[in-house]
Amino acid sequence: MSIAASSTTSNPLVRVEHFGMSFGRTEVIQDLSFEIRRGETFGFLGSNGSGKTTTIRALLGIYQPTRGLLHIDGREFSPDNGDRLGYLPEERGLYQKESVVDVMMYFGRLKGLGHAASRKWSLDYLERVGIADKAAARIDKLSQGQQQKVQLGVTIMNGPELLILDEPTKGFDPVNRRLLMEIIEDQKRAGATVMMVTHQMEEVERLCDRILLLKGGKARAYGTVDEVRAEFGGTRIHIDTDGTVPTSDAYRIVATSPGRTELEVGNDVDTSTILSSLVSAGIAVRSFTPTLKSLDDIFIEIYGADATGVE
Repeated sequence: MSIAASSTTSNPLVRVEHFGMSFGRTEVIQDLSFEIRRGETFGFLGSNGSGKTTTIRALLGIYQPTRGLLHIDGREFSPDNGDRLGYLPEERGLYQKESVVDVMMYFGRLKGLGHAASRKWSLDYLERVGIADKAAARIDKLSQGQQQKVQLGVTIMNGPELLILDEPTKGFDPVNRRLLMEIIEDQKRAGATVMMVTHQMEEVERLCDRILLLKGGKARAYGTVDEVRAEFGGTRIHIDTDGTVPTSDAYRIVATSPGRTELEVGNDVDTSTILSSLVSAGIAVRSFTPTLKSLDDIFIEIYGADATGVE
């Protein structure tokens, strides 16, 4: 789906229209438009300096946009509606000298939970994420990963309608990353809308309904994961063969190893014709597997050397 052709809905939870942002003479966001539909998980992706954090801060009223509008539920963000939103910033911050359960209960009360309810929720959550034994420990005695689990708990406490998560699994090992993805999925099943910044394409593939890739303050790709893969990715073909795959104008050979070749073709190429041509040439093809290019491949293709950093 092209950026211009991406469909709109009549009542999205988040709507950004013709957003532009300048700092002095430097324009960091240029005519950015997108929407986040109610109940979806939306991946907001880009390399270091692409404008992701700037957009989020403008959406939350931290920055005043130079032009355009950024609305949550039909209006600009107001602190009066803050209990409907959970925000996990990339820069983590908790009260370091207080105990884990006291910090969580404090935020629970801010979100309208009573003493008993906030305590029960906090202890149940700590049990789920494997740090129930740290409930009485001071925050500054926890590892960075443990602190991150606490901060995510504070963010999702009391089921906010909109979750904005900036690198929620950054620094986690695969086991804990999977656990946190399950928690995010639970929030979506409970009705939350999720806007997620991440550079883990596994998370995008698993969690996101639609994605936007931002580059230089402009939308480079926007649509469902499959739409972006189809439009910007092309097709990779993995071939196991006893022979040598010849060069051709119909495809590009991107990798070879003994008995295995990887090709790349455009979206307009019928892959079955390539298989037929190889067989007709007398090449013994043991397997022929077309797949859409991975999001990792697309990310690297779009951002190049910039793909090594995230904002």
